[in-house]
Amino acid sequence: MSVRLKLRDIAFFERPVHFARPFRFGAITINATPQLFVRVEIEVEGKGVAVGASAELLVPKWFDKRPELSPAQTVDGLRRSLEIARGLYLARTGFQAAFDLHASCIGAQIATCAKKNIPALAAAYGPAEIDKAILDALLRATATNFFDGMNGNIAGIDARLSPDLKDADLTTFLAGRKPLPRVAIRHTVGLDDTVEGRGGVADAHENAGAGHFKLKLSGDPAADAARLARISGELDTLGRDYRVTLDANEQYADLAALHALIDRLDREPALRSMSSRLLYIEQPMPRDITRRTPLGSLAARGFIIDEADDSYDAFPAARALGYRGISSKSCKGLYKSIVNAARAAKWSASGEKFFVTGEDLTCQAGLAVQHDLALGAFIGVTHAERNGHHYVDGFGETPVAEAAAFAAAHPDLYADAGQGIRLSIHDGDLLTGSLHGAGFATSVHPDWSALRPLEQPKSLQENLA
Repeated sequence: MSVRLKLRDIAFFERPVHFARPFRFGAITINATPQLFVRVEIEVEGKGVAVGASAELLVPKWFDKRPELSPAQTVDGLRRSLEIARGLYLARTGFQAAFDLHASCIGAQIATCAKKNIPALAAAYGPAEIDKAILDALLRATATNFFDGMNGNIAGIDARLSPDLKDADLTTFLAGRKPLPRVAIRHTVGLDDTVEGRGGVADAHENAGAGHFKLKLSGDPAADAARLARISGELDTLGRDYRVTLDANEQYADLAALHALIDRLDREPALRSMSSRLLYIEQPMPRDITRRTPLGSLAARGFIIDEADDSYDAFPAARALGYRGISSKSCKGLYKSIVNAARAAKWSASGEKFFVTGEDLTCQAGLAVQHDLALGAFIGVTHAERNGHHYVDGFGETPVAEAAAFAAAHPDLYADAGQGIRLSIHDGDLLTGSLHGAGFATSVHPDWSALRPLEQPKSLQENLA
């Protein structure tokens, strides 16, 4: 049963994050970017006041990849998305369910952002981060953990934004979820990452014992095939079974280029081993081309959308084009992930396989990784891309005392093996046991005094002037 709340305040903060190594995906290489923190204060009907928090990197050139914009300008677009969402959410007065608040604001958010030259995927970032913090506060106020709260639909999720479903489809899906006790990491191999030797894909210190690997593609079929053959040769030396996924981050120009890659996967002996272990291919073509291009015979390979997932109707539209899956990222919206997981379960009941995957925009140790891990464990994501543990040095610029507090509260997730507190990976898996405390998968909040206020964004019209 949902519990009603009233928003009292929303505040934004940020902290710099410097990467331990460059992360190249698609057309962008990231060496540093700010991490956003959201703090909300709510009043819960009959329960009093509570504070909730969320966090996520402000990732450049992913939500908005327009070539005329610099990386900094696309981060400004995310900041603007947050400010617009804050105004819309705080304008909603009176007590209502958490999902009521989301559903009543998301349409206006997309429309207002469009007028400010902010595309839908970036527009959804603001509500996504506010929603996570609100849910954290709601669960704290009711002394409920995330998994039990979502089983009982504490947020009041219904089908108003997904008319292809019934309210009962969602409540039945939520009530039947049993959270996974462990989720395998899927180790990312970026386009600039080492392949062979020390620090390469088969280096146990580098891959943390992973049995799943996510391999970035450049969009050049010949170059990608050659690099995949090198990676396959290394992975075959692991001495254990493994699975791979491929992610082009919109770099394949069209179906012809994609056919060329698949032909190589099907034909070349050096790719035979990897091809047999390939689970799916993620977002190969640009989002605008994706929306108007049926996959045809390629659909048999198993494709998912990610950057093209910018609305509640994106998954049904992609299904009609031959796609079988869609990514879950908490930065795109936890409610949309849950709705899409319910869709996949309903559609799969007829015999075809549809699925939701766990992808990661470098969720950092602390709030971001815990929220995303809990969401995936709840909806049944058995393996999830995890980047923060090898692209960032532990907790990065987080104060030592704050990192220690997270480690003490979540000892199954973090440990100090002599190089500072880092994500603790157990035989290639992350454990979810300590995520069952009251609140949204965290017993700890950031040290708010150690954060700086969110930098004021310029409008994209100013940036383009």
